Amino acid sequence: MAMGKEFMGCSIIERSSFVSSTKVFLNHGKSFNNNNMFLVKPLQKRRVLVPLRKVVKQPVVAAVSEDLVKAVSIVSAPAEKAEKFKVRAVVTVKNKNKEEFKDKIAKHLDAFTEKIGRNIVLQLVSTEIDPKTKAPKTSNEAVLKDWSKKSNVKAERVHYTAEFIVNSNFGVPGAITVRNKHQMEFFLETITIEGFACGPVHFPCNSWVQSSKDHSGKRIFFSNKPYLPNETPGGLRSLREKELKEIRGDGTGVRKLSDRIYDFDVYNDLGNPDKGIDLARPKLGGEKIPYPRRCRTGRLPIDTDLHAESRVEKPLPMYVPRDEQFEESKQDTFSAGRLKAVLHNLIPSLKASISANNHEFKGFADIENLYSEGVLLKLGLQDELLKKLPLPKVVSNIHEYNRGIIKYDTPKILSKDRFAWLRDDEFARQAIAGINPVSIERLTVFPPRSKLDPEIFGPQESALKEEHILGSLNGMTVQQALEENKLFILDHHDAYLPFLDRINALDGRKAYATRTIFFLTYLGTLKPVAIELSLPHSGPSSRSKRIVTPAVDATTNWMWQLAKAHVCSNDAGVHQLVNHWLRTHASLEPFILAAHRRMSAMHPIFKLLDPHMRYTLEINALARQSLINADGVIESCFTPGRYAMEISAAAYKSSWRFDMESLPADLIRRGMAVPDPAQPHGLKLLIEDYPYATDGLQIWAAIENWVRTYVNRYYPNSSQICDDRELQAWYDESVNVGHSDLSQESWWPKLDNVDNLVSILTTLIWLASAQHAALNFGQYPYGGYVPNRPPLMRRLIPDENDPEYAIFLADPQKYFLSALPGVLQSTKFMAVVDTLSTHSPDEEYLGERTQPSIWTGDTEIVDAFYEFSAEIRRIEKEIDRKNLDTSLRNRCGAGVLPYELLAPSSGPGVTCRGVPNSVSI
Repeated sequence: MAMGKEFMGCSIIERSSFVSSTKVFLNHGKSFNNNNMFLVKPLQKRRVLVPLRKVVKQPVVAAVSEDLVKAVSIVSAPAEKAEKFKVRAVVTVKNKNKEEFKDKIAKHLDAFTEKIGRNIVLQLVSTEIDPKTKAPKTSNEAVLKDWSKKSNVKAERVHYTAEFIVNSNFGVPGAITVRNKHQMEFFLETITIEGFACGPVHFPCNSWVQSSKDHSGKRIFFSNKPYLPNETPGGLRSLREKELKEIRGDGTGVRKLSDRIYDFDVYNDLGNPDKGIDLARPKLGGEKIPYPRRCRTGRLPIDTDLHAESRVEKPLPMYVPRDEQFEESKQDTFSAGRLKAVLHNLIPSLKASISANNHEFKGFADIENLYSEGVLLKLGLQDELLKKLPLPKVVSNIHEYNRGIIKYDTPKILSKDRFAWLRDDEFARQAIAGINPVSIERLTVFPPRSKLDPEIFGPQESALKEEHILGSLNGMTVQQALEENKLFILDHHDAYLPFLDRINALDGRKAYATRTIFFLTYLGTLKPVAIELSLPHSGPSSRSKRIVTPAVDATTNWMWQLAKAHVCSNDAGVHQLVNHWLRTHASLEPFILAAHRRMSAMHPIFKLLDPHMRYTLEINALARQSLINADGVIESCFTPGRYAMEISAAAYKSSWRFDMESLPADLIRRGMAVPDPAQPHGLKLLIEDYPYATDGLQIWAAIENWVRTYVNRYYPNSSQICDDRELQAWYDESVNVGHSDLSQESWWPKLDNVDNLVSILTTLIWLASAQHAALNFGQYPYGGYVPNRPPLMRRLIPDENDPEYAIFLADPQKYFLSALPGVLQSTKFMAVVDTLSTHSPDEEYLGERTQPSIWTGDTEIVDAFYEFSAEIRRIEKEIDRKNLDTSLRNRCGAGVLPYELLAPSSGPGVTCRGVPNSVSI
């Protein structure tokens, strides 16, 4: 408790050894003079911190300067003769590291116009109402000092001061207004008010303040003291409502980049039919194709479809509210990534144009050369050729980035064993410890059955028979293996089958709908025992289903490798479109939009969620611009092509459920665990060495304990949750507007008791932090070597009656490589997942917060957060220990990669570890 109290600052009166009376008189000035004395309200010592409980309003104390406090004998004085005195604001502004020419001009202009009164004006607002005016008590307006003098300071942060005159009966400042009369916006990080008897008053702002020429009103910032809506002090009530109303906007107009308005819209900006009918894409969101909502930009419709929003193409920025945009270090990370992408797209394009026969990798050595020799060096391109390319910035940066920009980093999958990807045990291990450990399920019925309509998609029964797998079950019957929880399945059949006819009609795309059966060995590892490859049913005699089993000779070995590659391609699509994009990025956006629109910055639940919402709207906007759009990276690099987002939407409609997004519920739903109250997390894993689940459950429990402590602090009973109008409005809008297409489903949790609130908040924080990290930061380490996890396939597996079968028999390696993505597709994909797997230098990890000691004014919560941070560090040490335990064969062994995707901390770059607070890439 002491740590939080020390950071918060305590009452001046409490610290004074002079004070023993309940009435205190203060002298304004250096020398003591009875004529200057005035009466202030009695001050009470801060209560001793005890286990967390309901917040009790502390008594309002008078505003006095610490160096002016003197205790004297009791003397009467009329209250209306309250004296005026000065308090000081220390204002921290964060500078831009890089300034464009227009910024420099505006900066010099601002320094000049400061002298004629065009400056930055601040005003304090008390928590109290003035009984005479019935309005909040305010200080005088004060200007920031020395802006022009410090305009050329190169430091990252610059501190300014301002002085206010306040009455002794002012009370405690609860808000501060800021008006920017300069030409330029500036980033206001914090304001600290010094000189009040309560000690320093902190205002964590972390916001861009726009010029009054762009936004004429005053900005409102609240102190770090949290208030539930019905506990808002009188002086702050109108400001609380005013701020929320401004953030919501009125739902009309085209958004400017400087706006900070949060609103909802459908995904109607992914296509661009104005450029050609082949770039038309269906609207996602609505009765026809249900989908979560995204941030509204208000852009005008395109010419050919009034229901489709016009596009903004890179490098022009997409609108997100100003404070959601990346900070500079994050932008720099993306800039470097874009640089790589340009080079890595361009060079293979040149290579393809130089030699029409060079679209495919000739051998595995060609792929490995991307890491060892580099693309440019491999081509032998000289500086003269580089100078001719229309990329001056790229060329000038080549030497700055050294040769690393021309070479791909060696993916982690190759770092311990170059041939690990070929092994069956590694193929199976990645289903529980790779980049998509959330699709595998326990098999409960054999043979498995489809849930698709048999009238449209043919028989629901699988073609798998007992004889296909019996020899791989260590002497068990299939029924015994089912009863003893030994059989597991990776089932992508229903996700792909409805789209296969259209996918396989695309140029350079060939896919099956796959099912893979695994057997759990006595060592606790999985082994694949059969793969079912399905094509659309086209008639009673159609051979639409095919079973491939582990190899028995050279030919079946290559067949088996091709079948595994098709499984990995299926899995890569489901991972990216459903588990990664839909379940973390897209499904969280409505909750973030509604939080800003409906909960004040002073609401305790907003303060809890704040770090878990950072950058998500921006990265989702960038995805709509470049990744999930028509002809974007996802369509170019993954098997479903132009139907990618329709597969994502189909999953949202058929299988996404918010109540199943918590880790324990998801594990039980997939049959990977069974409820067991005797176990630490209330469930028992059926694969004990399931690295994603074992690490994840520890992090889940830590988050849940932290959230429960936090919620209990502000809501000692459920009625207060029901009566919190902002909290209820947030959840209602998240569900009924943000997820309106599914809002009538009965599975939505009710926000009517403490347990449900804890569960909802824990789920959101889990999805934004650990779940996203587990699904994102291994993309390059595992997918950067394309044969391990091909994002698309270009050939089906030939059978003996196919004309291609002879080609396959003659050179199976060549056939295998020709089925994988080509050079251009591979290098483009590698460049993108390299960027997406990168931590930026300003990453904030789970257990960390910006301004950790002042993000809230509640000292007991600050102390509880430090305990949460300590628990996260303890879990990290436990993960490190498990990765050295040779009995855990799915994360430790010869050539086996340790499972670090849920290890909370990381340095910058591609590290295959680290759990950021939010979905920020």
